[in-house]
Amino acid sequence: MNLCEWGERRMGNKTSKTDNRIDYSKSEYYYNRELSWIAFNNRVLGEARDKTLPLFERIKFLSITASNLDEFFMVRVASLKDMVNAGYTKKDIAGMTPTDQLEAVNRATHELVHTQYATYNRSLLPLLAQNGLTVVEKHEELTKVDKVFVDRYFQDNVYPVLTPMAVDSSRPFPLIRNKSLNLGALVSRKEEKVRRHLFNKKSVQGKEVEFATVQVPSVLPRIVQLPEAKDGSKRVILLEQIIERNMDKLFLNYNIECVFPFRIMRNADFSLEEEDAEDLLKEIEKQLKKRQWGEAIRLEVEDGIEKRLLAIIQRELMIEDRDIYNIPGPLDLTFLMKMYGLSGFEHLKNKPYIPQPVPGLEPGSDLFEKICEQDILLHHPYQTFSPVVDFIKQAARDPRVLAIKQTLYRVSGNSPIIAALAQAAENGKQVSVLVELKARFDEENNIVWAKKLEKAGCHVIYGLVGLKTHCKITLVVRREEEGIRRYVHLATGNYNDATAKLYTDLGLFTCNEAIGEDATAVFNMLSGYSEPLGWNHLALAPLWLKDKFLYLIEREKQNAIENRSSHIVAKLNSLCDPDIIKALYEAAAAGVQIQLIVRGICCLRTGVEGTNDKIEVRSIVGNFLEHARIFYFENAGDPELYMSSADWMPRNLERRVEILFPILTPELKEKVWHVLEVQLSDTQKAQFLKPDGSYGKYSGSGKDSHNAQEEFCSEYMALAAKKEKDGKQARTFKPEYNQSQL
Repeated sequence: MNLCEWGERRMGNKTSKTDNRIDYSKSEYYYNRELSWIAFNNRVLGEARDKTLPLFERIKFLSITASNLDEFFMVRVASLKDMVNAGYTKKDIAGMTPTDQLEAVNRATHELVHTQYATYNRSLLPLLAQNGLTVVEKHEELTKVDKVFVDRYFQDNVYPVLTPMAVDSSRPFPLIRNKSLNLGALVSRKEEKVRRHLFNKKSVQGKEVEFATVQVPSVLPRIVQLPEAKDGSKRVILLEQIIERNMDKLFLNYNIECVFPFRIMRNADFSLEEEDAEDLLKEIEKQLKKRQWGEAIRLEVEDGIEKRLLAIIQRELMIEDRDIYNIPGPLDLTFLMKMYGLSGFEHLKNKPYIPQPVPGLEPGSDLFEKICEQDILLHHPYQTFSPVVDFIKQAARDPRVLAIKQTLYRVSGNSPIIAALAQAAENGKQVSVLVELKARFDEENNIVWAKKLEKAGCHVIYGLVGLKTHCKITLVVRREEEGIRRYVHLATGNYNDATAKLYTDLGLFTCNEAIGEDATAVFNMLSGYSEPLGWNHLALAPLWLKDKFLYLIEREKQNAIENRSSHIVAKLNSLCDPDIIKALYEAAAAGVQIQLIVRGICCLRTGVEGTNDKIEVRSIVGNFLEHARIFYFENAGDPELYMSSADWMPRNLERRVEILFPILTPELKEKVWHVLEVQLSDTQKAQFLKPDGSYGKYSGSGKDSHNAQEEFCSEYMALAAKKEKDGKQARTFKPEYNQSQL
């Protein structure tokens, strides 16, 4: 059965006599996407609670959970609220209406936040103090010397930046920006002679009070170091505590009755009517401004906030009770990432890993010559991202290079790739760049780069209407003695030199003629909307990729039915496409062994009836963020390996431009399989999906302990060390000559 035959069978809705009788489209066989994501963030939180990790690595993971949760609310929870407000009642694949989901998410996120702060207060803060770093939680705890220091710091550095805002009949409630940290206060006019000692934090009934607020400026460091203690230990205090202590200096004609921090999350998931947007760039710039003032969907307040103050904030922001989070500690734990960067605590962090060189690609190597010799696999961050940057730089300078074409989704703040593309255009190359403006939360950054590239003379494309261009591909067209040759780089991750040090991804350099033809067709499709008649090796979403995956899964199923060897291994970030999940269930029921490495969302359940426990799902959360997408199909003893920019999600397969590309050479197939093999052997960081939807760690013997990420680090360091040693031996070798030879 080839792809065409399978397509005809699928379109004709024909079923084989061996198709399973169980209806795997039932909601009971699926897990809710949003709850699965919360389960993932709980796995990240598990790293913050892991006592075997260095202390500062634990606070880093706690910061990540807070950042993740912010984005989850701004996008996913906001979307659910929009559906509820619109009266949308259609159930998801797990049989839950938007209202059901919102209620379940609300319970789960409150529990998550409770665990976050239990971890912070009960575990991390005491351990930090024991290791020489004290966080002064309240300004009332400051010593006399500290008070002098923070008051001077406030006067010199903070006071000039602040904008205090009072609310009365002539001054309306101010616009509170998304994600900003603010101090809310109740104040009373001094001429009313309200005696402060009568004030009770639980109630201010009977007093003429007004609301006032000041935003904690994000342009200033939130962590302020206090003078060192006599024992040399470090102490820090948060900026909002310094402002709270000096609140009376901001409202001179008022008595400060109470002050409490608060923070809101707004709906940041804007939609574009692209058909009506004459200029997509301008439309996105306009929408970005609206993001700061979207509907408030979450309110964080300090636990114990005065009730009347909370009532004012809640009323003005139109927040429901269930969307209020009473926080027993500092709001917005993302500040812990800054704390991670404090010097002097390197012994409490993992030893930094330095990405190793790629064998055969020494600095200064002629990359075009090396790619002509053989396809080259890159494994980041274990191997350096430099060859990718050098590929663009060399192409920009090479007089034989005629054209460079590239897709950009997310790039770093000072991207060397952007600089190289601009240089290439200035050098007279034909440079076409597809900049995906709609990459969420990177829109502003991408707009800046798009304008810079256009100014340099690049032809900038802003993607296809209604679709995000998420594929990662570069094409360099070069004139050589034999004629025109196309060099292609394909990857699972973004062209971002910064995240390439943190995310695990794979990339491929090739000058395979058939792939080069496909790459040309990709860019012609993106720039000219010309749909090719067929593809040699690549498969693209949204038109062909999903069918390709379903065909490959079906082929394994048929192999199992006919007693041929069958096996599927898939490593990806998320799995929630119902058609793919149904196909996996049916393949497992037919006898296919399926091993899934899914970092985040997984809507597939294990232990489903009829699948005979043939499906195994694990999630790896470690020092690096697992980001690569790899797919292995046994194919009756002739294995096929693919890599892709796409996850098994409806948005990737149906609403984005994505690429699946094969690994063709036996040597590279072996290397990619090794990546999967090491990950499947992980017993330290892997957590396994249970039939009830929970995850658990490996429970076997410690003798079989494996940490995939650490093993990759060791492997690549050993490889680099061996190469360096061999190089030194070659340089120091002195041949012996006899007199006659001389």
